[in-house]
Amino acid sequence: MITATLEAPVRHLRALPVSPDTEATSVAAPGTHCSACHLRELCLPCGMSADDIGRIDALGFARRRLVAGRNLYHEGDAFQFVYAVRSGTFKSILALADGREQVSGFHMAGELMGLDGIAQGAHASSAVALEDAEICAIPYATLMDLSAGSPGLQRVVSRLMSREIVREHSLMMLLGSMNAEERLAAFLLNLSQRLKARGYSPNEFHLRMSRAEIGSYLGMKLETVSRTFSAFQQQRLLEVDKRHIRIVDVQGLTRAFETRVH
Repeated sequence: MITATLEAPVRHLRALPVSPDTEATSVAAPGTHCSACHLRELCLPCGMSADDIGRIDALGFARRRLVAGRNLYHEGDAFQFVYAVRSGTFKSILALADGREQVSGFHMAGELMGLDGIAQGAHASSAVALEDAEICAIPYATLMDLSAGSPGLQRVVSRLMSREIVREHSLMMLLGSMNAEERLAAFLLNLSQRLKARGYSPNEFHLRMSRAEIGSYLGMKLETVSRTFSAFQQQRLLEVDKRHIRIVDVQGLTRAFETRVH
């Protein structure tokens, strides 16, 4: 574990491990400070005291830009960093025994990735950019050293880990107890809420993931995803133009989701 006292300045961490297929297309960016980030109310600094944010700022998190389709990390890579998404969208994928890939999550600006590596010291999934994106690399060992001397920072880190557990439980609920319409409605409403929290329109947006990727995440065949989108259009809940979505009837879409939840 990297040793860092709360009082002493911590050297800026610039070097990042780069996977072979990202080396040629990843671009290093200047270090960033959480206190000046437009996502600070959604990301790591949320709920931190000014003193704790100052300690985090001293790390000078390294940043990396990735082009669409490139891996940030692979399943099995050594775990060193927790990654905060600054811009763009990522998917997390798991390799199945038969060679297929299972999408286990989608991540957008202000959300953290890589926490799956804590338990075993290696990432349990791979992360792939769905569009041109930028991340901050948070050195986990140093973060733990800092939080050891700050109860407030400990609470924030615990909250972030808890958030990931809640997401896993939400996915289990989607896959275990809902029909196709309920799954897709829940997915679109969740995406709408996350976009709204980031200042974007909650009712009109462009999907960064394909129908096949949505189906993999929701445990639905591609044909079922397409058929369900068509059904929502016929019910006048949505207007769909390829990946462009407009939610016409939020209450109706919510009812489609709540029929099983309540």
